[in-house]
Amino acid sequence: MTDSTYVPPTVWAPAASGGKFANINRPVAGATHDKALPVGKHPLQLYSLATPNGVKVTIMLEELLALGHAGAEYDAWLVRIDEGAQFSSGFVDINPNSKIPAMVDHSGSKPLRVFESGSILVYLAEKFDAFLPKEIVARTETMNWLFWQMGSAPFVGGGFGHFYAYAPEKYEYPINRYAMETKRQLDVLDRQLATNRFVAGDEYTIADMAIWPWYGGMVLGKLYEAAEFLSVHEYKNVLRWADEINARPAVIRGRKVNRVFGNPDEQLAERHDAADLD
Repeated sequence: MTDSTYVPPTVWAPAASGGKFANINRPVAGATHDKALPVGKHPLQLYSLATPNGVKVTIMLEELLALGHAGAEYDAWLVRIDEGAQFSSGFVDINPNSKIPAMVDHSGSKPLRVFESGSILVYLAEKFDAFLPKEIVARTETMNWLFWQMGSAPFVGGGFGHFYAYAPEKYEYPINRYAMETKRQLDVLDRQLATNRFVAGDEYTIADMAIWPWYGGMVLGKLYEAAEFLSVHEYKNVLRWADEINARPAVIRGRKVNRVFGNPDEQLAERHDAADLD
């Protein structure tokens, strides 16, 4: 255990941080190596990993296919973020921020890059006219909750998840700080779901697809193995909603894509055809 009292220097300098992803952490952006991205046979090319942010997009694509949108067929290429694959020149070209997921749409006159999971969900919803209401009140409420997730989840992942599950040492202050915030967010969601079947109302939308992999995964014991620690049984409305979405065939399929950890029966490293999930 290091000394609990830390006095920041006048000017910060990099130091070994330890933890699960220490080998890829760095204070600069840009590519570390040259490597072109593979391109498959479908117009939509996804480069991802089945983290909660990655799962948002594969669920969306599988839901679109379940609705009969043949144009949503896609290739899903595995990006091993623990090995630094997101810092290849090809990946940086489509996402300068080097975070998964990132997608390229080849259906137009020239390839179109789309990065940030929320942006990808909105792009696909508008492209296929699905899972994003047109009526202004319902659309705005959906966007409210989509952006709630985008702004809130970093406290869950980079905050709670890091210090509870990935940091090289356990420290009481950050774990308590981010556990409190995570529970507050679960309570926000629980109160919303007390009077709504889905997050933004009676309609299943991209807001649910964005929120479920994080908060649904948390209460279902799929994230950080922290369900007991966070007393998730307290959030009965979130549990009801999480169970309903968890049972959707497209969610079951989408959650498997680009997954290389956990139950072997729920893993599919890459997806290039619907039959790959059979």
